[in-house]
Amino acid sequence: MSRTVTVGLDDSPESRGAAEWAAREAVLRGLPLKVVYVQERASRYVTRTPLLDLDGYRRWAERLTQEAADGIRLRHPGVEVITELPTGTAADVLSEAAGFAELLVLGSRGLGRLTGFMVGSVSLGVVARAERPVVLVRATEQAADEHAPDPAGVPSAATPFRPVVLGLDVDQPDDTLLDFAFDAASRRKAPLRAVHAWPEPPPSFYGFSGGAELHDRLEREQASLLSQVLHRWRRKFPDVEVIEASRCGNAAQVLVNESRDASLVVVGRRIRTGSVGAHIGHVTHSALHHIAGPVAVVAHS
Repeated sequence: MSRTVTVGLDDSPESRGAAEWAAREAVLRGLPLKVVYVQERASRYVTRTPLLDLDGYRRWAERLTQEAADGIRLRHPGVEVITELPTGTAADVLSEAAGFAELLVLGSRGLGRLTGFMVGSVSLGVVARAERPVVLVRATEQAADEHAPDPAGVPSAATPFRPVVLGLDVDQPDDTLLDFAFDAASRRKAPLRAVHAWPEPPPSFYGFSGGAELHDRLEREQASLLSQVLHRWRRKFPDVEVIEASRCGNAAQVLVNESRDASLVVVGRRIRTGSVGAHIGHVTHSALHHIAGPVAVVAHS
């Protein structure tokens, strides 16, 4: 069975933004789009309906899903759209759906510039469990946001894509993560900015003669490590322009700073068998909460 780009749908603005992003991604990948609405007994619709009108809820969910699918077909006439309305707990059903998808797309709510973005319990639970890539999309995301402005400075979806940004750990680079990021950049004909952060030495490091020279040497060594990791992938994807960004500082903050102009940010999540609770790593957690554009979380061993 062919994989799909799958999107989790509900009645929220962020869900509709995710569905539009997923449709555009399905076009880029030449894949069908599957729209999944999970019917939950504890949904907002059911709890505010007299006598828990489950039949009315099912009809409402079917209408919502069909209207979303019809709209996508009109705006993206080349995309095959499939709808599903399974029953269950959203996090469980969507985590399972991710296993059959090329990638799963979910919405993420914005809270403002200073506060960041809210990642709901469902989205966070799916990200922590899914073993396929999961992309979180903001409610306000538009196609033009992924592209550079036109020559007059006007937002446009007809201009080249902004860079794809990859957050990379050079000590433990993973092929699954690198392949996803390079492939995403190649499909978009966009540059790939590979971001690697290394920690600032302690203040005592600079308190002796030669500290500055040692810092410069450390900087060159870290940049060289990044180049070595990327060498094989440059050869595999010769069409992708690679921008190497080896920076000294807090890894999460460096990634957020380097992602301000990104069309897509790609981060990893190490699969931990037997771990308790949702654990996605502090850098990935920060990316989900503070990066404005779409963030892809790629699970890897």
